[in-house]
Amino acid sequence: MKIVTVGSRIFVTSFQLAGVQGIIADNPQTAFSEIKKLSDDPDVGLVLVSEDISTPINMDLTKLRATKSKPLIFSLPSTGSAKQEVDYRKMLKTILGV
Repeated sequence: MKIVTVGSRIFVTSFQLAGVQGIIADNPQTAFSEIKKLSDDPDVGLVLVSEDISTPINMDLTKLRATKSKPLIFSLPSTGSAKQEVDYRKMLKTILGV
């Protein structure tokens, strides 16, 4: 299984230094398009997305998570971002349609 990062040049480059593949996305729509392509790749098990890119497309990502169990799509704080709380119950309810 491969891990792939999607986000800004700094975010992707920092993971590439550790040997993780990455796709640089300049805007959320481009990132979502790339994430959809990655979700069709059976070799990709984890997609790490920078939070600054994932926040505007959060609902689209949640819908994608609801339809595909693999890969796991996880948002990570981007460089210099403020700490945010994540309501995992709300996200799970949205994914399950409750």
